[in-house]
Amino acid sequence: MNQFWELLDGRSYAGSVFTPESIVLSLILAFVLGQVLAWVYYFTHTGLSYSKTFVQALVMMSVVVAMIMGVIGHSIITAFGLMGALAIIRFRNVVKDTRDIVFIFCALIVGMASGTQNYSIAIIGTIFLSVLAIYQYLTSFGSHRSHNGFLRFSFPGHIDAGHPLLDILKKFCGGFTLIAAQDSPYGDPLIEHSYQGSSE
Repeated sequence: MNQFWELLDGRSYAGSVFTPESIVLSLILAFVLGQVLAWVYYFTHTGLSYSKTFVQALVMMSVVVAMIMGVIGHSIITAFGLMGALAIIRFRNVVKDTRDIVFIFCALIVGMASGTQNYSIAIIGTIFLSVLAIYQYLTSFGSHRSHNGFLRFSFPGHIDAGHPLLDILKKFCGGFTLIAAQDSPYGDPLIEHSYQGSSE
């Protein structure tokens, strides 16, 4: 038990020894903390762009980065080689929510801290961010409008100003905004309209 607490005391990366036991502990810790981040994200998510694969990626990202830090070890040459290899990969997914970027960075840092055996930083940082995210969710910190909604429907042709459908939206919404009007790629006359509305 004393050895476990010694591992959590935050030893420096330069003095770390990568033994099979420490590598396993790093990967397990990265997995557990990644799960905590994913559950907090799932519990506090309120936007319109929720993705199951993004939540799963948060967990996997923490473990993968921990593995990368173990591969790099103390070798600068390996680090530059890995950077070159990762530069080949093209990431084309667009992150629509700024809050998602924060969770991505947190998953990266948790993986780095776990992989470099800075376990106390990984644990304390994850707990602190989780408490902060839950606090903002429970208090609705930063929100101006209490109720928001999203409406998507298909309609033949575009909806111009003065259309009867706009009168219906005005009747049931305090305010609304057209997000997108997308034509069908198969020559269908129906056009998919997306509106975001609020009660105020």
